[in-house]
Amino acid sequence: MKILANDGISHNGIKLLESHNFSVNTKNIKQENLIEFINNEKIEIILVRSATKIRKDLIDKCPSIKLIGRGGVGMDNIDVDYAKSCGIHVINTPNASSVSVAELVFAHIYSTVRYLYDSNSNMKINGNNNFKKLKKKYSDGSEIRGKTIGIIGIGRIGKEVAKIAIGNGLKVIAFDPFVKSIEVSLDFYDGSNHNFTLNTSKLNYLLENSDIITIHVPNQENSLITIQEIKKMKKNVILINTSRGNAINEKDLIYSLKNNLINKAGIDVFKNEPNPDNNILSSDNISLTPHIGAATIEAQNKIGIELANQIISIFK
Repeated sequence: MKILANDGISHNGIKLLESHNFSVNTKNIKQENLIEFINNEKIEIILVRSATKIRKDLIDKCPSIKLIGRGGVGMDNIDVDYAKSCGIHVINTPNASSVSVAELVFAHIYSTVRYLYDSNSNMKINGNNNFKKLKKKYSDGSEIRGKTIGIIGIGRIGKEVAKIAIGNGLKVIAFDPFVKSIEVSLDFYDGSNHNFTLNTSKLNYLLENSDIITIHVPNQENSLITIQEIKKMKKNVILINTSRGNAINEKDLIYSLKNNLINKAGIDVFKNEPNPDNNILSSDNISLTPHIGAATIEAQNKIGIELANQIISIFK
């Protein structure tokens, strides 16, 4: 069977698939040329990440497709229900990238509380001439130990965030309308572990009592965090979004930063990817990354293997 991994797949994933006689093509085909390529090459399996979109028109015009795979969690770039109604398998990798995304959350947290996102660029430009001035500028950072982190959405990624938070001495408040409590197990280097029971709280309680808020929700039509929710938060709150660009209303976020309703933000996802709003990009109080939550060597390797194993299980 012919596979097109249009947004790439790890070397180990390719090896595993080829060992079961799948043919894997990793050429990146532009969206506008994708239908023609699939039909000319008689592609039966297409694997994507977040860049390539698999919509109804492609599904209708590419009858050879038997499986669509998403290397990651969210599948808002795929018309999942329609594909399934056409008898096409649709798979994703919900477990593979959880740790990587959770670690990026804390990269943004540390970046914001110690001004790393700003000091790094300023040191390169003015480190020789204005060292003392920069030292003074960045000398009122904060420790996170003892602070409270609010986790909105306590699924796989939210749970990994909770583990890191507990290990860093933070108090954890979680909100999830579908979960009453979870068990969090911290595994240590010596093989020992410690279990915690984490009960969820109401959203308003989380908004009002958190020093840091991080969002981990699926794609939704309306923004979860708007100016109304922001007004309930502490004035010095740090807001992190590695979830979906629409989870936070971007205009409300910019307004809130400019008017000191919140302290800082860490943003990995954007409403208009791959062309984020320039007001977000130019803000002085935002730590920015270009949607790299799952973009670690370890996560991509796990994603490739998880996709391969599912494909082998279905067709072999």
